[in-house]
Amino acid sequence: MRSTLLFNLLCSVLVFAQIAWSWPDFVDDIFQRDDSTSTGVSTTASDATGTATTGSNTDTGTATAKETGTTGTGTGTGTGTGTSTGTGTKTKTDTKTTSQVTSVDPRLPAGGASMTNPASTSTTYYKIGQNITFGWNYTSVEIKPTAVDVIASCSSNSATYTLAKNLSYSTSSVVWHTNDDNETATNPLLTAYYTLIIYEAGTSPTDVASAGKLGPATFSFGMYVTQSPTPLGQYVCVTCNAATSNMERQTLGFVFTMIAITVVSFTVFAGGVGIFS
Repeated sequence: MRSTLLFNLLCSVLVFAQIAWSWPDFVDDIFQRDDSTSTGVSTTASDATGTATTGSNTDTGTATAKETGTTGTGTGTGTGTGTSTGTGTKTKTDTKTTSQVTSVDPRLPAGGASMTNPASTSTTYYKIGQNITFGWNYTSVEIKPTAVDVIASCSSNSATYTLAKNLSYSTSSVVWHTNDDNETATNPLLTAYYTLIIYEAGTSPTDVASAGKLGPATFSFGMYVTQSPTPLGQYVCVTCNAATSNMERQTLGFVFTMIAITVVSFTVFAGGVGIFS
């Protein structure tokens, strides 16, 4: 009887020991781990070309793990899907620059230039071969040109000499190297009167400017060529009215001689016939 009770007690201990030993696996088999499901919303924006995109993304995943004793191993798998849609608008602003047009009263006269070097109150004479500086101020110019041309014209040889081409409007002076032009020009400079003309580049010196624009400005001056001294007896003034040639002097001498002979002859003849008695 005692031995039977002892045997039953020993069997119970072994059964409880077996249950205690396999308890972690038993719990894991009954209560398996579940991974939580996460749902997220993402927003993506793109404005590089003036559009915006808004979308949603949903990730769903499951994972299982198993532990044995104090050492655990686990594997996990997951899948995710996402869609995105969006609409956007783009706004473009254009700016345009327009040039301002100067409005001028058509009743106003055309602009011009007033000489400052030399003064325009008197005629100035320059020696051919030297450098000549001309200076001026613009007057009554409402519509300023970009550039001007400066020329010198001589009516004696019908020649035109260019002093400056496309000269900036802000520059109001020019230097004429007469020696260079005299050596290279087709028509050499003469001792004569010249006309300086200042006018808007791209136009003609004879054009009539409208109100407020630069019209051709003119200035007269003289030029001369120096010569070696001439003896007084050989000098002939070609522009003097009182100058006479040798032929003219001989003719006048013959005329006066014939008049004297006629007067003397008539006096002798009259005295011989008693006209004066």
